[in-house]
Amino acid sequence: MINLIQKHSKWVQGFQPHFCVLVCVALIIFYPSKIHANDQTNTLLWDVQRERVTADIDGWDVKELLEHVSVATGWNIFVDPEGITPISVKFKDYAVGEALHAMLGKLNFVVVPQTNAPSRLYVFRTSVQQATREVAQGRKMAKPVPNELVVTLKPDSKTSIDELAKLYGAKVIGKIRGQNAYLLQFNDASATQAARQLLADNPDIGVVDSNYPLESPPLAVALEGGAASLQLKPRAPDSNQHLVVGLIDTTVQSLGANLDAFIKPQLEAASQQTTSTANQLNHGTAMAETILNAVQKQTGGSTAVSILPVDVYGGAETTTTFDVANGIKMAIDNGATSINLSLGGTGDSQVLHDVIIQASKQGIPIFAAAGNSPVTTPTYPAAYPEVTAVTATDSSGNIASYANRGSFVSMTAPGENFVSFNGLVYDVQGTSTSTAFVSGMAAGLADASHASSDQESALLKKTVPQSSLLKSLH
Repeated sequence: MINLIQKHSKWVQGFQPHFCVLVCVALIIFYPSKIHANDQTNTLLWDVQRERVTADIDGWDVKELLEHVSVATGWNIFVDPEGITPISVKFKDYAVGEALHAMLGKLNFVVVPQTNAPSRLYVFRTSVQQATREVAQGRKMAKPVPNELVVTLKPDSKTSIDELAKLYGAKVIGKIRGQNAYLLQFNDASATQAARQLLADNPDIGVVDSNYPLESPPLAVALEGGAASLQLKPRAPDSNQHLVVGLIDTTVQSLGANLDAFIKPQLEAASQQTTSTANQLNHGTAMAETILNAVQKQTGGSTAVSILPVDVYGGAETTTTFDVANGIKMAIDNGATSINLSLGGTGDSQVLHDVIIQASKQGIPIFAAAGNSPVTTPTYPAAYPEVTAVTATDSSGNIASYANRGSFVSMTAPGENFVSFNGLVYDVQGTSTSTAFVSGMAAGLADASHASSDQESALLKKTVPQSSLLKSLH
């Protein structure tokens, strides 16, 4: 390893041997147990226990690769701005140094350990002084909710979930109706791991999945002054046109008598319930008003669109992939014709993806937030190919400084809206807001065109052709 690093950086030469040893140690100790980054076509698998890396990459550039490396290592990474070259590489089970060499090609690199701080990785052409651009720190990969597993039973299973839970010492704390999907809770980490292995070998089990937390919704900022009130009037839907936006979010509070007519009775999908503050603007409330704002702009104020709120937070600060999957299924079962997901995280859940695939096959458009981190790493559920991923623009129409811009992103929309609640005006920002704008616009376009919900995506593409702005997303 020392020889490899010396080969790839003249800057290391001349230092004492113990420095090179520290560099080699840093390549190992800062990796988490296992990192798997996948954006549908590209894969980077980092296994620290075996000190091996597997990659299948075609379409990333060096900057995007290094964002994924920062997720895996926690390093502060600096790159030569003129060394941003495309990457096409495929290998399996390489040692860490060999993997970096294969991925970086002709570029040089060196890892420098820091005292009481993350190590630094410099990537450059000929001199370390050329590595002047800091790579945006990628988000850490989501850690599963402790002591929980999501399992699905095969349709022909001869064993009930209660029997399985008893067999493996678990409690059933959640269920997705019509999916044969269940959330199991175990006593501790060792019991969870032992059960995972046994469940994976059980012929009655279809999927054994982790349950991942999703990020907390961004807080809105209260302002002085007022916002223009919405002037919507309900219109009876056409015989083939029942446009219902399933809002998978926090609780939706009252929007006022004139707007509450567009809000259907709320459904509860959270596995656990806690107490929430009633007089503070909820994220779901802000998203509902943003959706209706976009609907008004497309319809002129007379609309048959309604919103079906599904609470997947239960008053807590975070939700999970299981509860979101349950929320989507509940919304569709209760008449939702499109889905708004102004939420996301880095956890890739097969059960959540399966629910989305089924919705897509039913012709139900799904819109999800790309994430409020200025990196290109995937956010789920937005990164699933069946989903329209939306990122945010600023007041000048450029990609907002905070917004994710990965290759999975397919649409942009304004990342700011002003909503009214309890006599106050709130400034709501983020890709959550962008997603709500797009969901409302899609439903409003279908309503104004007397079209059905399965035509929403086509109407969006026709009405909002994507400009060269999208080129800056990747």
